[in-house]
Amino acid sequence: MSELALESSAWEDLANIPADPPRMRPVCTKCCRPTQVCWCSALPSEPLNPGGRIVLLQHPAEEKRSLRTAPMLSVGLAPGKCLIYKGKKFPRHDMELETILADKRSLLLYPSANSVPIEQIDPSEGPYNLILIDGTWPQAKAIYHSSTALHGMRQVKLVSSGTSSYIIRTQPTEGCLSTLETAIEALSVLERDDRYREHLLQPLHVLCQFQLANGAVTHQSKEFLIRHNQYPKLIGRRLNRLLKQADNFKDDPTEPTESKSS
Repeated sequence: MSELALESSAWEDLANIPADPPRMRPVCTKCCRPTQVCWCSALPSEPLNPGGRIVLLQHPAEEKRSLRTAPMLSVGLAPGKCLIYKGKKFPRHDMELETILADKRSLLLYPSANSVPIEQIDPSEGPYNLILIDGTWPQAKAIYHSSTALHGMRQVKLVSSGTSSYIIRTQPTEGCLSTLETAIEALSVLERDDRYREHLLQPLHVLCQFQLANGAVTHQSKEFLIRHNQYPKLIGRRLNRLLKQADNFKDDPTEPTESKSS
């Protein structure tokens, strides 16, 4: 038999071998994570039901991240209390979102020059639609600048947000929070209810504990690494400005600093 015939016969044999699909790990129907790393057991026994709504403007790349925190909001809150819109520019001819952004009771959580501390908002004038941009810092900034509908909204910020519990992901500065933590802090203020801090943070703690137990390491903020000469990259002007603001805040605690979700 010629070499060509042998090769043809070999290919025919391979073609007749049944292709079994790869075995997939069982996936939780609620959080859509493999059951082995599911954090649903840490969710509140009943979804929390705030008077207002959380509205996430999510960068498309964020959906692909396996360790994102937005799903903890969508399943930890009652149905209809966490709305997610995906894109790089909004409202993108979406009538429902256009209506939300134009609502006088909608608040954009973004540290612009026009934003005010969220504590200054009167909860009795709600319920509010709290708009958050979900993505990395550069993605959030790009979404804001390309979405002119956001610029005229009432804008609020978190002045004192503490330290993030999302210790398996690097934050730009010490006061930066994940999307989940930002929403929790804002809800706690607007709803005058500490249950959001007590219950909605638990899935994040479970996620971080599992990752640390399986080889992940704790991440210091870029601010910490830069101050200790451990950050290997050049820093941009925005981060430089944030670090200077942080220094000013330490000298004068009455001077507000910026905080934004990531």
